[in-house]
Amino acid sequence: MLVTLELLTKIGPLELKARQIVEGFISGLHKSPYYGFSVEFAEHRPYNPGDELKHIDWKAYGKSERYYVKQYEEETNLRCYILFDISSSMNFRFAGPWSKRKYGAHFAAALIYLMHRQRDACSLVTFDQQASPILPAKSSYSHIRHLFSLLEPLANDDPEPQEGRRTASPEIIHELAERINRRSLVIIVSDLFQNTDRHDELISSLKHLRHRHHEVILFHMLEKKTEIDLDFPDKRFIFHDLETGEEIDVIPSQIKNDYKKKVAEYTHRFKLACSEAHIDYEEIDTTGPFDLGLLSYLNKRRRLG
Repeated sequence: MLVTLELLTKIGPLELKARQIVEGFISGLHKSPYYGFSVEFAEHRPYNPGDELKHIDWKAYGKSERYYVKQYEEETNLRCYILFDISSSMNFRFAGPWSKRKYGAHFAAALIYLMHRQRDACSLVTFDQQASPILPAKSSYSHIRHLFSLLEPLANDDPEPQEGRRTASPEIIHELAERINRRSLVIIVSDLFQNTDRHDELISSLKHLRHRHHEVILFHMLEKKTEIDLDFPDKRFIFHDLETGEEIDVIPSQIKNDYKKKVAEYTHRFKLACSEAHIDYEEIDTTGPFDLGLLSYLNKRRRLG
């Protein structure tokens, strides 16, 4: 079953939504050329003649009276920290049904569910100008439920989203790099709104994580139609900066070409800097499915072993 944003809106608690996102994603993997990724999960397949009997799941047989073989089941020691941007710019929404904050919270929840399913320890840090307390990375179900409870209000529609909460990505990332002692996977979910003029500072903070021997994935949350393509109706708009309060009166079609050129140049420089620092970078369109982001995470996870 295709898990759409509209369908998820009708489902209850965030934990259940995360489960639906991940299970829909896994179901899609089974039908795609990426089926090999399914070995990352404790799953089953029908018994085939020649399979070793010791791998048969007898509990599954007791319930279904059919033979299933465990494909993969192994304890892991990977520690993951999700750094989630909750600054005011993440409240932006125009073309899609969800704001970047709401989409990002669901994406982070799906990552947490996926990590728990893989028996990896995980933690969540939210930030704008300041960071929330850095929780220890754990894999227990009680800990995972606590992380879901922290994300739950961020995954709902806010009738009056707060403005003026700026992003302090470089400072927060530097702090996290110093405070995480054991080698970990750090996942950053942000729209990088403030960093067009702080490119070097952000790259420096990401390199700090790498210097401390952490692996890094940066998921760049964007509403592609508007923020990359500047695809607005052909009329005058007043663009309002959710973080600074500044406003600009503009007709998007008149500046579209120059805007797209500058965005492409900046994105290219940023991607190149990430590549040189061995940092995984992925653009996530907040109007689309979660599959690309989850697949990028799994790809990274498999490379780490």
